[in-house]
Amino acid sequence: MNQATPPAAADDLAGFSINQMTVRQLTLPELVKGLTEQGVPGVGLWREPVATYGLTATARLVRDAGLTVTSLCRGGFFTAEHPAERAAALDDNRAAIDEAAALGTDTLVLVSGGLPPGSRDLFGARERIADALAELAPYAAERGVRLAIEPLHPMYAADRCVVSTLAQALDLAGRFPAERVGVVIDTYHLWWDDQLAAGIARAGAEGRIHCFQLADWTTPLPEGVLNGRGQLGDGAVDFRWFDRAVRAAGYSGPVEVELFNEGLWAREGLGVLAETVARYRAHAR
Repeated sequence: MNQATPPAAADDLAGFSINQMTVRQLTLPELVKGLTEQGVPGVGLWREPVATYGLTATARLVRDAGLTVTSLCRGGFFTAEHPAERAAALDDNRAAIDEAAALGTDTLVLVSGGLPPGSRDLFGARERIADALAELAPYAAERGVRLAIEPLHPMYAADRCVVSTLAQALDLAGRFPAERVGVVIDTYHLWWDDQLAAGIARAGAEGRIHCFQLADWTTPLPEGVLNGRGQLGDGAVDFRWFDRAVRAAGYSGPVEVELFNEGLWAREGLGVLAETVARYRAHAR
């Protein structure tokens, strides 16, 4: 039985991707169907729902729909001090690399990890990240996967990510070949940085922009700020500035919207999907 050919992406959606966390209320089949109906050619995936649906089944589902997997989230959490915890983190990241390869994406996004309990040593934590990258980068390269360090807003430094600026991420990545370790430029986390223009230019010159993600910064932030990413156009971020900057730096890869928002998750998922496409066209193109 012949399968229907997915509709081609509109020219203004070429390279566009929606991360599945933006509409986590959708099952994977619902998400894939919605993306193809909207003409969105890419999808960013997360490990936990992929594992629930099944790695092989997910890879087949997106492949048969003609979708490009633009990234897999997430690896990382490298900052533990205890040897057994560090070994477990490395094992989990090797598994994440294998999953990325099986899904057909060349980009594994890394959230590097916060301070270990009781520690105030930011510099030591960052060095442990470098040690982990040294272990993992060759393994990833053998499987055709790049490691993409995502700097997170400084409010996450204590518990989630001691890499807070693009410059810090580039300094870590710079210890390794660009085709192995690069960075994520995420508008939500970086919009506030007055050194950002220079950092994006540097990232482009070094060939280290491995992922470009969009989300807006809205206030007031919700309690438990992790799920405070705003829909495009609702907040303070100038997305067209970002797009011009990353394009001028030589980036030609996918643009992925990744939102964590309780209000969006409470709504009907296909409607949020359509709204996200419309907001991308209105605010980022």
